[in-house]
Formats: sequence, structure tokens, C-alpha cells
Amino acid sequence: MLDLRYIRTHPEEVRKAIALKGIPLDLDALLALDQEVLRLKQELQALQERRNQNAKRVPKAPPEEREALIAEGRALGERIKALEEALRAKEKELEALLLQVPQLPWPGAPVGPDDSANVEVRRVGTPPEFPFAPLDHVALMEKNGWWEPRISKVSGSRSYALRGDLALYEVALLRFALEFVARKGFVPMTLPSYARAFAFYGTGHFPAGRDQVWAIQDTDLYLTGTAEVVLNALHSGEILEEAELPKLYAGLAPAFRSEAGSFGKDVRGLMRVHQFMKVEQYALVEASLEASDRAFALLLQNAEEILQALELPYRVVEVSTGDMGPGKWRQVDLEAWVPSEGRYRETHSCSALLDWQARRADLRYRDREGRVRYAYTLNNTALATPRILVMLLENHQLKDGRVRVPKALVPYMGKEVLEPCG
Repeated sequence: MLDLRYIRTHPEEVRKAIALKGIPLDLDALLALDQEVLRLKQELQALQERRNQNAKRVPKAPPEEREALIAEGRALGERIKALEEALRAKEKELEALLLQVPQLPWPGAPVGPDDSANVEVRRVGTPPEFPFAPLDHVALMEKNGWWEPRISKVSGSRSYALRGDLALYEVALLRFALEFVARKGFVPMTLPSYARAFAFYGTGHFPAGRDQVWAIQDTDLYLTGTAEVVLNALHSGEILEEAELPKLYAGLAPAFRSEAGSFGKDVRGLMRVHQFMKVEQYALVEASLEASDRAFALLLQNAEEILQALELPYRVVEVSTGDMGPGKWRQVDLEAWVPSEGRYRETHSCSALLDWQARRADLRYRDREGRVRYAYTLNNTALATPRILVMLLENHQLKDGRVRVPKALVPYMGKEVLEPCG
């Protein structure tokens, strides 16, 4: 959400952002509705003043005038009530439109309608060349007995269940990632995988992404697709002190996504599932580009160092205006190499949103001059499973079908190679 005053005074910049991000929003309709709300407020204030003046006259009026004044007061009250209802309805309409207004993208963002306009910044590491015919991750799991094929009978499509060393590997990876970011100053947290609707509106997952979210029947709760939803709502309604910032959190939680609109995509294996585990980095910082840029660099560096520790080839991608999402000021993705596909696939999305989420979620702080301001927010994946297992299994496979463990994970696994499960 943008400041309404900014929208009024910079309509052409906002109009450009709407076009760049491909948002189906009529800005002229929003501005006209804003004027209508202002007009109704002025009219309401005038009527309330008339009613107050009328009420003051009643006790002092002669008996022959009092009845007429009382009747006038009743009539004013009815008009005020009707106007208040009309104002509430228009304000609700305006709020719905304001929730659709996107963040302006940073000047360095590639311009384009979708991920085809994303720009590769650099590559780190070299894709492996195998002296044998490599297997894809599904074949590796089947050969080693690392997954339970019956799970779809129990839980439906896009479900997974790991066995043996691969199950232990998933847990080890999550522990490794959480401890890694904790050493970088982030507070590690285990979090619920559900939240109330206001938290989803706060991050921007509602209303636009509601079809990706599962509701818990007969409750006011929804399953979260990322710990960002819960972390972003923790300080909602509070006023922090600037000295308390930045707030750096690392949240571990199960994540759920309906994958609506993904029919036919990545139906085989671990790449796209309904439930997964994720360690999410989150930063709440003071309202300055300098503070945001520092946090962005930290979140991105952490993610890169994790991929390097996992010994995975990856590339850094600057995300285009049409692919970054409505709330993003800047987004940089990390994509790791998938040998069976001969391409890089996304593992991390580092995002800076300035005050777009803070205005929606009411995240404020008091600066050193005593002014109450909206904070800036940022987030990035630290590690998500099982997707990262696709890259680890395929890049680190051995000729006999076993999979080596990166040196950084050996202390967590207690072994250097994942062994078959009987």
C-alpha cells in the first residue's frame, strides 16, 4: 500500500508503476473515489456542526420554537446517519482499490512483462560434468529407497514422504540453515503455519493471491505459504523505538500452497509440492534507502553463502518489473543448477518492499526526533526443502547411485555419503 497523499500528488509515477507491474487497476477511478470520500467527509462535518449548533439553541429557545428545533435536530440526525453509511461504503471501496496499488520499482529493475525479461547478473560455480550417465532426483530416490511412493494414496498429488538418510538429510539442512543465519545476528524462531486474514493482507498475499492459500474450515485461520506472513504481523499495531531496529528474524515453519494455476507443471518429484519446510529471513528496518540496502545485501549474502556451503552451482538474477510482484521495490532471485533439466531453477527470492507492507500491517517506529514513521520490510529464503534436495541429489550423485554430503553438512549428518534405505 502506498501513502494516499503520495498517490494524489504523484499520479503519473503511480500510473507508470501500475503499467510496469501489469496491475489491472484504474487509477482515475481510484482518484475520483478519493475525491468523493473527501466530499462526503466535508458534507458530514458540516451537518454535524449544524446539529451541534441546533442542539445548543434548543434549551434557550422559546417554547413555541423548541419543537421545530427538535424536529430539525432529528432530521439532521437521520441525514447524518445516512451520510455516515454512504461514507463507510465509499471508504471500503477506496480501501479495496488502495490495496491493489503497487510499489514503484527501483530504477535499476529490468523492464518487462514477466520472467523472460529477468537479467542474469553473474554465475557462481560450474555445473558438474559426470563421467557416467547421471540420474534425475526421482530415479535416485527410487534406486535408494529414499521416498515412499504410497504417500499419494494417502495424501493426494503433490505430496512427498522421505525415508532413511534422505529424511535425516532434510532435517539436517533445516537445522544447518537456521543455525547459519542465527550466527549472522538473526533471532531463530519456530512458528505456526497458520495465521488470521489480516496477516495475509499485511504481506500482500491477500487479496490478489488468495487462490494460492488454503483456508482452515470453520475457523478464521489460513495456512501460510511462508513464515514471512507470521513474522511480518508480529509487531502489527505497535510503535517500536528506532534504537530497537533493525529486527532480524529467521522463522522455521511448514509452508502450504494450493498451487492453483500450476496444473501440469513439475508434477513429478520434489520440485513443486503442496507442503514444504522453509527457513525464512525477515528484516524490519528504519525508513531509509540506506538501511534497506544494507539489509538487502545481508539477506542476499546469507543466501549465497548457504548455496556455496552446499556446494551448488547457481546464478544471481535481477527480477523484472512484471515478475517481481506488486509490493516489491527490488527483487533478486538465486537459481541453482538442475542437471536433469539442463537449467537453473529458483531457490531464493530476496525482496525489498520499502514501506508497502508496513502501511498494510501497521508497522511503525518512533525516530530519534520523536516522529512516528512506517518501517521498511525485507525478506529472503534461507533454505526451503524439499526443492533444494532436487539440486543436492542431482549435483552430488556418485556413480553407484549414492549421494555425497557437502562438507558443511557432514557434522549434521555424521556421514559423508547418503546410503540406501532397505
